[in-house]
Amino acid sequence: MNVLLVEDDPRIASFIQKGLRAEGYMTAVASTVRDAVGYVTADDVDLVLLDLGLPDGHGEEVLLHLRRLGLVLPVIMLTARGEIADKVRGLELGASDYITKPFAFEELLARMRVALRPAAQPTAQELVVEDLRLDLLTKVAWRAGRRVDLAPREWSLLELFMRNPTHVLSRTRILSRVWEFDYDPGSNVVDVYVGYLRRKLNRPGLPPLIQTVRGAGYRLVPPED
Repeated sequence: MNVLLVEDDPRIASFIQKGLRAEGYMTAVASTVRDAVGYVTADDVDLVLLDLGLPDGHGEEVLLHLRRLGLVLPVIMLTARGEIADKVRGLELGASDYITKPFAFEELLARMRVALRPAAQPTAQELVVEDLRLDLLTKVAWRAGRRVDLAPREWSLLELFMRNPTHVLSRTRILSRVWEFDYDPGSNVVDVYVGYLRRKLNRPGLPPLIQTVRGAGYRLVPPED
C-alpha cells in the first residue's frame, strides 16, 4: 500500500514514516500543499495522511483538489485542531477520518486499515479466499480454522495476494506494493518472502494456495479448469 504523508514537521513526519515502513507500508512525504498535489496527481497513492497547517496553505486544499479530480482514495486528517467544528468541516469536505494530535500510533494503524477496506466489503474487517481468512484489524490469518501468525511484510504480501485472487502478480508489482520504491529490482526478496508465506500457509492434506507462474510471477489460488 502506498501512503502519502502530508506533514511539514520533520520530527513528526520522520516518526510516522518510520513506523509505517516498519508495518510494510510504502510511504512518501510532502511538506507543502504544492508537493502534495503533485504527488496525488502523478503517483499511485492508496491513502493520504493529511496535516492541515502547511507552509504554503491549508491542507483542505489538497483534499478539495482530490475531490475535484474525482479521486475517492481515503484521506485521514492529522491535526492539532480538535474542535468539533473543525472535525465536522473536514468530514463534510470528504475526509474519511479525523485524528487529533497527539495520537497513539496503534490507533492510526487501525484507522488506516478501516479506511483501506475495499469498496466491495464496506463493513467487513477481513478478507476471505477459499479456506484462508485475513483479519485486517488484528493482522492475523487463519487457514482452515488454524491461526497463522505473520510478520509485517508477510502480512502485506498476503493482503496483496488476497485482494487480487487468481491474478498473476509479477515480482516487480509485488516489490512496488510491498517494499520501498527504490528497492533493488534484481533482489530475490520476493521469492524469499513467498517461500516464508507458503511454509506458514501450507497444511498437511490441504492444497497449496500460492502458485508459481513460470516467467510471470505468482498467484493465489489458480482458477478452476
